[in-house]
Amino acid sequence: MHRSRLKSIFVAMGLVATTLAICFAARAQSPAETTPPEHKRTDPQQPAPEQAAQRKQPTAAELSAKDTPASAILRTLQFEEYEFRSAAEAMPVDKYGYRPMQGDYGDVSPGSGPKELRTFGEQVKHVACSNFAFAAELDGAKPPPNCDTGGPSPAKTRDELVVYLHDSFKALKKSLGAISKENMFQPIEGPYAGPNTRLGLATVCIWHVADHYGQLVIYMRLNGIVPPASRPNPPEIKD
Repeated sequence: MHRSRLKSIFVAMGLVATTLAICFAARAQSPAETTPPEHKRTDPQQPAPEQAAQRKQPTAAELSAKDTPASAILRTLQFEEYEFRSAAEAMPVDKYGYRPMQGDYGDVSPGSGPKELRTFGEQVKHVACSNFAFAAELDGAKPPPNCDTGGPSPAKTRDELVVYLHDSFKALKKSLGAISKENMFQPIEGPYAGPNTRLGLATVCIWHVADHYGQLVIYMRLNGIVPPASRPNPPEIKD
């Protein structure tokens, strides 16, 4: 009886070990994690994350010697740009219409945003429109209207939205790059995060991308996709 019980225990342990081995093998070969986005980064001034990790990072003293308000802001925005744009490029075309849950949430925050949870594509478009809006306010220009509900851009397909997003970061970085010690506390007016100062609005720009990236991560995880920024070897994006 004792020998039979031991045999049963060993058989059960073998089954558990086999199951775990299969799970780990499947996890390591997940196409969702290892397949890179279709686009590749080519701008040598913005190296891919795996290349940047191999380079010597400047010390705090080295940064202090040459840092400016603009370079400090752009250093953080660059990380957020990679996270958001790589997620947008990695999400399959057929998942751009994915919405985690149906429902009418119009009474939660009246006049702000759509009544339903945004689809993945609507998240991308909202951030792109907002980037252009923030850039316009920083430049003293008229921002695009209705970014909470999509804005005026006709971009609709995945490829169109990826390009729209790319262009929005390009515009935003140019506007943020003009911030200096002399003008960083100048007043900024506008419907998006205004009234504010130039530096205050810059912090909102970074926060806004990070806020919506966190939502994209949930959308992707619910579809079994590992966000590129969370992969062992983050893929490149194109500039």
